[in-house]
Amino acid sequence: MMDVREQTGTAGRMPVALAHAASPARPGRLRLALRVCGFVVLAVLVLFAGGFGWFADKVSHMTTPTNPAKADAIIVLTGGQSRLDAAMDLLASGKGERLLISGVHPSATKRQLQAAMGGDKQLFSCCVDIDRAALDTIGNAEESAKWVENHAYGSIIIVTNNYHMPRSLLEMGRLLHGAHLEPYPVVNTNLGNGNWLTKPEALRVLLTEYSKYVLSLARGFLPLRTTPEGMTLAQASSVSKN
Repeated sequence: MMDVREQTGTAGRMPVALAHAASPARPGRLRLALRVCGFVVLAVLVLFAGGFGWFADKVSHMTTPTNPAKADAIIVLTGGQSRLDAAMDLLASGKGERLLISGVHPSATKRQLQAAMGGDKQLFSCCVDIDRAALDTIGNAEESAKWVENHAYGSIIIVTNNYHMPRSLLEMGRLLHGAHLEPYPVVNTNLGNGNWLTKPEALRVLLTEYSKYVLSLARGFLPLRTTPEGMTLAQASSVSKN
């Protein structure tokens, strides 16, 4: 008669043996997962670096047009005196019927803004509108879309710094589908011939703006911000035209 211990002894050891046999596969899977993660991270870094090189080269070769074509209106995004001066010069030279200054601080009055910009007081009083609601580039685009729709403008000159222009056109283009956007980049620092590589401050600004540009591109895969009526601004504009 077989001993009970002989019947159960081998069976009792089988799960342990199977566990030992399977254990070498776990480190292998872990190494594979780490390699895949490392490859993904490396690919992202390479894409980011390559994209930054393209962005910096594109921005550094932007120049201010000497004689831009006339448009229906002009929009300038606040962020520097040179932008405002350039926009006012365009308005004075008849390059647009009206000028929207988007992103003005709520505490700034129209008189203070006119004094800071100089120029013709009568022209400023009759043909300049001020947007105080926008707090960032997305807000600039939203408020500009409302202004353009209200005036039924078909062509717009966009005034902002060269490094800010790609993101501005991207955000504006999402909401102003029917309008032709003409960039007017303001260049404060010469970044051509790779000069941005030798200027730490310029490199920091470009890297920061490129990161925001990438995030703006990513927003293209998400729904646009909605209005209180429940429609996106782009949808609202198409409805108003029908």
